[in-house]
Amino acid sequence: MEAGESDEGPAEGVPGTSQEAEVAPSENPSRIVIFDTLVDKFLEGLVQAGSYQRFARCYKRFYRLQPEMTRSIYEQFVFQLQSSIKDEIQEIKAEGNLEALLDSLDKMETEAGDRTDLAWRPSGVPEEDLRSHLVPYLLQQRDYLRKLLREREEENARLAQAVLLGRRRIEEMQKEIERRKLAWQELSKAQRELILSIEEPK
Repeated sequence: MEAGESDEGPAEGVPGTSQEAEVAPSENPSRIVIFDTLVDKFLEGLVQAGSYQRFARCYKRFYRLQPEMTRSIYEQFVFQLQSSIKDEIQEIKAEGNLEALLDSLDKMETEAGDRTDLAWRPSGVPEEDLRSHLVPYLLQQRDYLRKLLREREEENARLAQAVLLGRRRIEEMQKEIERRKLAWQELSKAQRELILSIEEPK
């Protein structure tokens, strides 16, 4: 067992992850930068949620016998999970031409900020003035809530996909561990039989 680790599992933080150099925040970051930052934060949270300590506790017996192999399996699992999620997001960005769309939104926002609209003047009818201001606001809020709901649903779908992928990887690792265990048992049995055959009197 490695130094600084107990029977309950390792005490150190998450291995196999490095703090990447963060981009200096600009005053008005583009939407694609914000999107990429959110993806990175999501991956960081995903790794933290499935820390090595929790992983080792799920496989206490194997961890006590093979702590180094447990760490290696975990690091490989985290790397493959992050890579698969990043690849899938890149495919989504490419298929939906997301980067170009976000850039066009940034451009539209910049152009809209340079416009000067005429000042509003009351019509003299309070009901019409109230309606002219309230209806666009309510429509805008409706569109915003729909957009927010769609984003939440998409995020939940991505999280569910990541969880399913993680479960499949864990099942594959469990099968591999069981296969190695059986192979080791067969090897030990063959060694014992060989020793007994040698020790038998002629």
